[in-house]
Amino acid sequence: MKIKNGEKFFRIYANLPFNIRNSEIIAVVGGEPFTWNAARIEVENNTKKGEEILGKLIKLKIIKQDG
Repeated sequence: MKIKNGEKFFRIYANLPFNIRNSEIIAVVGGEPFTWNAARIEVENNTKKGEEILGKLIKLKIIKQDG
């Protein structure tokens, strides 16, 4: 069964300690740093920045892409 990248993101996010969610910068998009919490908002709202964040997390192999 294929799971969308956004769903994978939320699975990872749900297993993070609360202090990591707000302190760790996981991506920089357009010169703007994103923590896990900020990234969650972008991914949740299906924004262009959210797509870019997911792309970076796939490239860094934080999210494993199917196939």
